[in-house]
Amino acid sequence: MSEPVNVFQKTRKQIKTGNFSFLSSQVSAWQKLTKLVQPLLPQPEQWQVACYQNGVLTITGENQAMISQLAYLQKQYISQLSQINELKDLTKIQVCLRNPSPVQPVPEKSERALSPETQELLRGAADFISDPKLSQALLRLASNKK
Repeated sequence: MSEPVNVFQKTRKQIKTGNFSFLSSQVSAWQKLTKLVQPLLPQPEQWQVACYQNGVLTITGENQAMISQLAYLQKQYISQLSQINELKDLTKIQVCLRNPSPVQPVPEKSERALSPETQELLRGAADFISDPKLSQALLRLASNKK
């Protein structure tokens, strides 16, 4: 069995320029690997290569079922992925759960303001309701107060 090669060994140039260029080259290599492995892995999932070092490919995904499938069928995927020249030394796949992509933030209170027509309808509804608590809640809603 051949000795695993660390494709991210520091070069003299990287040591002189600091860690930024070294990290940039790592991220660039992982992005290229992501594009290569994505079509071969269980779909529909947006896999991301997090690391590839010493024959261990670390991949992240957002779907627990897809992650479990990949972990369970690891040997089959290793045989497929090791056909790729960049992954010829692949011996193990580690799969991690990634937090879902960020959702849209909740709009600020000023962005959630009700239209004047809606406010008037709520005030009118509050006048017809005999329950004082519900009537007050509708009036608060109409005035956009919490």
